[in-house]
Amino acid sequence: MTHTTLSAAMRHRLAWPLITLALLLVVNTVFNDSFLHIEWRDGHLYGSLIDILNRAAPLVLVSLGMTMVIATRGIDISVGAVVAIAAAVAAWMIGGSVAGTESRFPLPFALLGAIGVAALCGLWNGVLVAKVGMQPIIATLILMVAGRGI
Repeated sequence: MTHTTLSAAMRHRLAWPLITLALLLVVNTVFNDSFLHIEWRDGHLYGSLIDILNRAAPLVLVSLGMTMVIATRGIDISVGAVVAIAAAVAAWMIGGSVAGTESRFPLPFALLGAIGVAALCGLWNGVLVAKVGMQPIIATLILMVAGRGI
């Protein structure tokens, strides 16, 4: 790799985040030699990296939506409330018998119900901002407070 190619790569906006990620992986591996170990057991993957990915998945989903909001010069403080409302709807739709042997609805319907409720919340915020003319922070504050109550 030539000097100009290396300096061009270092100027790329993703260079420092990737370098930081690599350093985190190296440091974690130095202090915990099984950090990068992944194994397949009973049809599932296990390991530290898999646990990190599993725990980060909800945050990644929320951050994708927030990226779209911020990219359009908006702000949405109701994200946590919308996630909680969608989770409550999914839990209610899945929940059934006390023994846990049967559910109210099959899982695909529960997922669609949760996504539908979250979409309705987003539509509500969109109507308040686009049609009523409220500031985005005020419109989403309304849903945040109402969502926590729900």
